[in-house]
Amino acid sequence: MLTEVLVALLVGGLLYFLVQRSRTQVLRTEDGWWGPGAPPDGGEDITIRPFTVSTSAEELEDLYRRIDQTRPVPSLEDSHFTYGFNSQCLQTVLSYWRNNFDWRRQVDRLNQYPHFKTNIEGIDIHYLHVKPKTVPEGSTALPLIMVHGWPGSFYDFYGLIPLLTEPSDPSHLVFEVVCPSIPGYGFSEAPHKKGLDSVRAAHIFHKLMKRLGFQQFYAHGGDWGWLVTTNMAQLEPRSIRGLHVNFAPPSNPGLPMTLSLMLGRRFPKLFGFTDTDVERLFPCMEKLVIESIKESGYMHIQATKPDTVGRGLNDSPVGLAAYILEKFSTWTNRDFRDLEDGGLTRKFSLDDLLTNVMIYWTSGCIVSSMRFYKENLGKGLNAPHSKIPVDVPTGFACFPNELTHTPKLWLKQKYRNLVTFTPMARGGHFAAMEEPQLMAEDIQNFTKIVEKQRAV
Repeated sequence: MLTEVLVALLVGGLLYFLVQRSRTQVLRTEDGWWGPGAPPDGGEDITIRPFTVSTSAEELEDLYRRIDQTRPVPSLEDSHFTYGFNSQCLQTVLSYWRNNFDWRRQVDRLNQYPHFKTNIEGIDIHYLHVKPKTVPEGSTALPLIMVHGWPGSFYDFYGLIPLLTEPSDPSHLVFEVVCPSIPGYGFSEAPHKKGLDSVRAAHIFHKLMKRLGFQQFYAHGGDWGWLVTTNMAQLEPRSIRGLHVNFAPPSNPGLPMTLSLMLGRRFPKLFGFTDTDVERLFPCMEKLVIESIKESGYMHIQATKPDTVGRGLNDSPVGLAAYILEKFSTWTNRDFRDLEDGGLTRKFSLDDLLTNVMIYWTSGCIVSSMRFYKENLGKGLNAPHSKIPVDVPTGFACFPNELTHTPKLWLKQKYRNLVTFTPMARGGHFAAMEEPQLMAEDIQNFTKIVEKQRAV
C-alpha cells in the first residue's frame, strides 16, 4: 500500500512538473509615465515626427576647446590597457578626433537612414525605420526590431542594416528594420522618474511597434538589447515571431548549470559541452570569477552611484571617450588588454568609434544611459523576469570572444524553444558592429527556419 502511494505521489509530481513546464508563463507590467510631473489630461500624443541629426559650429568649437584643455596623465610603464585606457594611445585618438575626424560628414552618414521620434508614456522615443527599396514579387518584408546596449547605440547596426534590407542574394529574406534608442540613450529622451528598467523599456518598444502597424515581428539584441528583447518575448510572446540574440548570460542558475560546473570538466559529453565550452569555462575560478571581477568594476559603479561618475564624463569629452572606448578594446578581445594601442583599430575604424562617442557627447546621455544599470541591478538579481522562461522560437549566435560564454545546455534552461545555436567563426561583444556579415547570415538562417516552421 505504501509503495502504491509513493508511486502515485511520484507520478503526480512528475505530471504536475510537466504541465507547469508546458504552460507558457507571461511577464506582467503596466503602463507608466516617465515624463516630468503628472500625466496631462487627455489621450497620449501618438504623432510620429521626422527627426534629423544635426550639429553646429558652436557645438564643435565647444568640443575642441574641451579637448584642447585636457590634462594628460602618463600611463605606467608597460601597463598597456591593463590599468584602463592607455594615456599615450588616448593622445593619439584625441589628435585624430581634434584634427582629422569629420563630424559633419558623419552626421550626413547618420542621416542616410530615416530617423523619427514619437512620444510614449511621456518621453520622446527616437528610432530608425528603414524600409527595403525593393521586395521580391510574391513576398513581403519581415519586420525586425534591433536593440543596442551600453556603451553602444543605434549606430552599432549601420553595417548590418543594408545586409538585411537590401540582401545581395536573391534567395535571402528581406527585412524592414526598426532600431530604437533605449530611453535615456542617444536621442531618446531620458526618463524623469525612477524605475524605467528593461521590462518597462520592452513595454515601450511593444507600443512603438504597434504604433508603426506591426502586430507580429522579429527581434534581435545584444548586451542590454538581449534583455530588452527577451523581456519583449516574455511580455507578449504572440507578438514575437522569433527572437535572435548574441548575448545571454544565465539569469537564474539552476541544477543543470550547477552540475555542469561541478562535473563538466571531467565529463563534458554528459552535458553536451564542446571543446570550446571547456576552454571558456574551466577552471571556473579563473574563467568565470576572476575574469568577471577584472571587467565588472564599471557595472558596480553604474548599478549603485551612476550620477557621480556620470557628471564628470558629461563634462569631459576626453574622459567620456576613454570610458567608452576602453570597452571597445577589452570587450572585443580580452587579449587586447596587453597591447599598447588596445587593438582599437584592429576591428573598428576610429571614425566609427568616435561617431558612437559623439552620439553620447552631443546628446548628453551618458548619465541617463548609466542609470539603466541602477534600474536593472539596483534591486538585486532576483527580478520576476529572471525566473520566466522564453517559449518563442529563439536563435543564438555564440561569438568566441563574447564577455560571457553561454553553452547550449545553459541557454536551453531559459530559451525552451531554441531553434538555432551557432558557434561563430570570430567576433566579440560588439558583434553587430564588428562582424555585420556574420550576424546577417545567422539572422537569415534562423529566420528562414522559423518561417518554414510557421508555414507547415
